[in-house]
Amino acid sequence: MVSDSSVSPPSGSRWRTLLPGLALGGAVTAGAFLLRALQLPGLTRISPLMLAIMLGMLIRNTLGRPEAARAGLAFSLRGPLRLGIILLGLQVTLAEILGIGWAGLLILAFALFSTYLLTLALGSRLGVAPGLATLIAAGTGVCGASAIVAANTVVRDGDESVAYALATVTLFGTVAMFSYPLLGAALDLSPQVYGLWSGASVHEVAQVVAAGFARGQAEGEFATVAKLARVLMLAPLVIGMGLWAARQSAAGGAPSAGRAPIPWFVFGFLVLVLLGDTGWIDPQWRSFAGIATQVLLTFALAAVGLETDFRRLVAQGWQPLLLGALATSYIALSTLLLAWLWGRA
Repeated sequence: MVSDSSVSPPSGSRWRTLLPGLALGGAVTAGAFLLRALQLPGLTRISPLMLAIMLGMLIRNTLGRPEAARAGLAFSLRGPLRLGIILLGLQVTLAEILGIGWAGLLILAFALFSTYLLTLALGSRLGVAPGLATLIAAGTGVCGASAIVAANTVVRDGDESVAYALATVTLFGTVAMFSYPLLGAALDLSPQVYGLWSGASVHEVAQVVAAGFARGQAEGEFATVAKLARVLMLAPLVIGMGLWAARQSAAGGAPSAGRAPIPWFVFGFLVLVLLGDTGWIDPQWRSFAGIATQVLLTFALAAVGLETDFRRLVAQGWQPLLLGALATSYIALSTLLLAWLWGRA
């Protein structure tokens, strides 16, 4: 399970306990980047994050996961994850976001929060476990894998739920990545309308980039900025989730048993967004931070894959997959309509 307990630097005596899991997670992370670098057919459009969880699951469900690796993998799901999300703040500036315009930002905000709330409601109707429904809602509404692992610092659901949510948003995000350019051409959407639509509804940043630039340079640039604006909205969403969970726990009269602390690392994300907007951060440092972010998040997802048992994943049933399909359909259709109306204004 992905814990949200406090993270303290491991002492010298703990390193021996953590080392097997850290080494195994590091090996899977390296393997994911190697597969991506080899440019193998079918893998060029899959991010290292998703390759890491796929490779980790393959190892776990064929060779197994050594018991000695458990502690190191658990540590990998806390410290590296939080640091990666904090550094994600250097990949977007307020100046870029404001370039979309207030109407565009309102469309993005509406799409995110309405998708999140609708997915939770549909999940309840379909009988999907609340934790899994929340992860699918966050992944669909915000930014795929990063949103899922960030949301789970509050939800604190099992690794199988994280893996199922990741598989769901990856599947439907990939379908969108290939279908949007065709739909954009058929509907004769302008570069701005197509870019806003893609950035507001496709799940992963890499998928948005692929879908956007498949239609042209202007479409790709606008789609990327719109997507980064969605990523920025991850912070208020996760903070709100933490506040709501803490309030529910207190109302239930068992704060110590069910306490869901506020994810303070999200404020670090916001601080770096503001610092990046000042121009004080050297572009080379921002580039380095981008690489570090990808490595840290890939490392965390490698640990998720290594802790995922397919037998327990299958036990979740077909309902979460249907939930992901319905959520994706909603965000795609609603943002298409709003982007089209925005383009005509």
